[in-house]
Amino acid sequence: MTEATFKLNNDVEIPEMGIGTFQMPVDKAEQAVVDALEDGYRLIDTANGYMNETGVGRGIKRSGVDRSDIFLSTKLWPTVYTDKNAVDDTLQRLGTDYVDLMFLHQPAGDFLAGYKQLEEAYKAGKIKAIGISNFQGDKLQQILDNAEIKPQVIQSEAHPYFTEDAVRETLKPFGTRLMAWYPLGHGDKSLINEPIFAQLGQKYGKSSAQVILLWHTQMGFIVIPGSTNPDHIKDNHNIFDFTLTDEEMNQIAAIKKNIRYYTPSAEGEERYAKMELDFSSEK
Repeated sequence: MTEATFKLNNDVEIPEMGIGTFQMPVDKAEQAVVDALEDGYRLIDTANGYMNETGVGRGIKRSGVDRSDIFLSTKLWPTVYTDKNAVDDTLQRLGTDYVDLMFLHQPAGDFLAGYKQLEEAYKAGKIKAIGISNFQGDKLQQILDNAEIKPQVIQSEAHPYFTEDAVRETLKPFGTRLMAWYPLGHGDKSLINEPIFAQLGQKYGKSSAQVILLWHTQMGFIVIPGSTNPDHIKDNHNIFDFTLTDEEMNQIAAIKKNIRYYTPSAEGEERYAKMELDFSSEK
């Protein structure tokens, strides 16, 4: 079994697994991208708000991998949703003339204007797919009611304890694919140490983390574990030589607890809407 791709609702192909760069300083993100691409990853995820897009762009160039072979995703921050230069500024930081997927990072600020901006960039060929991140409930419905182009991807917390069922059910008619962050439960040892993962790891000669990451892809989720450790980066991607059976997937489903590690709030969204980013700090 080798890593495959998922086909998005606009027929764009996206790798099942990528590397996430959340909380990575610029230089660390650059090296992580180089290491990941050397290990066979072809999906890289970043964001305005991570303040490391310049590093990600440099890592892609250093890797020697052709840009056309890399699926690059990033996210607009709420304070630039109404800035008509936001997409071009993002491309400039990344050192590319297009990205494969661009998200709205949070359901904050004037997100309908932000989505309209993504649609315009999509039509102009500056982005190949449109995403939304952390949207749910009424704000998700507002996007769907007003979108001319329905989103191709939603990025959200997902792991065996929490599978974002309500959001996925809302988006199912549109074929919107889920990209999972906190895929290993934000380092929660109780999740990693669930007996089912130890049992399956022993059966397949894999770690519990590797079993969980494969579970994501078999759930149909795009998964983006983040690490700056070269060994962890390599191990995370070394999951495509085994397959979980239907019975094993059902056993994992039985541990779902609807526990999430990040709870969206109106207070948080209001804070994001006012949180200006200083991109001059990216060197």
